[in-house]
Amino acid sequence: MLLAAPDVDAVLFMHAPTAIVPSSEIALACLPMMQESTKPVLTCWLGGAAVAAARQSSAGAGIASYSTPERAVAAWLQLLSHARNQEALQQLPAATLEDFTPDRAQVQALLEQALHDGREWLDGASAQALLRAYGIPTVETATAHDVEEAVAAASQIGYPVALKIVSPQIIHKSDVGGVALGLASAEAVRAAAVKMSEQVTRLQPQAVVLGYIVQAMAQRPGAQELIVGIATDAVFGPVLLFGEGGTAVELRKDHAVALPPLNTSLARDMVARSRLGPLLAGYRGRPAADEQALLATLLKVSQMACELPWLAELDINPLLVDERGVLALDARIKLRPVPAGEGSRLAIRPYPSALEERVQLAGRELLLRPIRPEDGQRLMGFYAKASPADMRLRFFMARREVPHSELARYSQIDYDREMTFIALAPGESGGQAMVAEVRAVCDPDNLQAEFAIQVASGWQGKGLGRLLLDKLIRYLRRARHGRSRGAMPAGQQGHGRAGAACWFRGFCRALAGHHGTAPASSLKPFFQLRSNHVQISPDSRAGRRQCYFGNGAR
Repeated sequence: MLLAAPDVDAVLFMHAPTAIVPSSEIALACLPMMQESTKPVLTCWLGGAAVAAARQSSAGAGIASYSTPERAVAAWLQLLSHARNQEALQQLPAATLEDFTPDRAQVQALLEQALHDGREWLDGASAQALLRAYGIPTVETATAHDVEEAVAAASQIGYPVALKIVSPQIIHKSDVGGVALGLASAEAVRAAAVKMSEQVTRLQPQAVVLGYIVQAMAQRPGAQELIVGIATDAVFGPVLLFGEGGTAVELRKDHAVALPPLNTSLARDMVARSRLGPLLAGYRGRPAADEQALLATLLKVSQMACELPWLAELDINPLLVDERGVLALDARIKLRPVPAGEGSRLAIRPYPSALEERVQLAGRELLLRPIRPEDGQRLMGFYAKASPADMRLRFFMARREVPHSELARYSQIDYDREMTFIALAPGESGGQAMVAEVRAVCDPDNLQAEFAIQVASGWQGKGLGRLLLDKLIRYLRRARHGRSRGAMPAGQQGHGRAGAACWFRGFCRALAGHHGTAPASSLKPFFQLRSNHVQISPDSRAGRRQCYFGNGAR
């Protein structure tokens, strides 16, 4: 039987009416087996009105039915796509770029100066400077206003060089002969510059030539030419592009698009969807391209899309990639003015880096920051080292380990609907170890948030929990959430009503003291309650902070 075969993942049942056995009887005989199957089963009843009863039986049995094989296959592909998407959501991306910090001040000054000068497009040198500020390797580049400056720049860079024309009216320089490669002498540079000017005058007479870009020639004969870019969609905002580059980029179909922000898993999936994987993996003696360098470049471009609202378009084309890494040869960047008070244009809220802070506690420096998708492995190690008692208090059940799917869910959060802050301390092996977490999940209306907290055993009793909860409450107040709620299981030795009251006494004092709304003595009724369900409401009506602990007592 097909459904029992181990190498069969799903079955498409197709039937065309015959004069021997009515379709309705075939449906009644086969549908029970389909219902019992744990594998997906789709049906296709061909024949219009002749199989209407069979289709009705399938619908009554909860089995999907389609009128044509094409529609049934399309439905199966939807199931396959859904399964792949769910699998991708459960991946734990490797930690990358954590220590990388772009020169944001330099980039902002560069973009704002260009907009102040009324430039819609960055010149080549400025575009290369922006890429370098984000850690993307570029070739040595110089700007020249006339032919003699171009010759001087070429002599300083060293021959051979590439010469490119600069004009705000010319976007694709190759279309008008505005690119000359492999110029090995000053005479060659002069001749190429003169020829470019003549070509522009003939092919695009309205263009104003502002000068030339002089670049060192990249000696990467076996490298693949790629394109990495940012475009602006009217609905989704900034969109990332990756694919095969070069002068015929518009004619090639091996491209993939994605919404920022990316992580390593999403970047790798973007490369796979472009169908360039076999070329980048190496063939016929050609070494494989440096995958990590390519993924890092995609992540940095994604970071640009998230951090630079001035970018309307960005094309890095060609981006050379080989076993030695990546090298950006050319880039064009279109700018847009950012209206005052404009909100985020991103379809997905990126990592909120502004919420990072460093604190001193117990003689050590800790980094408090929102969780990232790349923290999945850290979270796994944090739970693995926790004591059984701590795990029970955290999850309200006894558990030895957290499933892979839960780790992905906890580390890949929607920053618009939830927030998780983690505390990182210097680890024994030189990295950063996770020592605490606090998370809040909000309801759809952002009126109430439920929080949970866990602190590593070695850091308990040092005030770290109070620091994290205070940070979370301050965040929820800024996000205008009406109420935060937490819970502690009853009946645990050292963690019953007395333990709960002791634990929350410090937090409530910190909450009241931080906002100056009530003295700690006013919280005395809080410790005379009989339930172990705690609710903390950051409601400042009547000038006071309300903390209540089950049964509505306050």
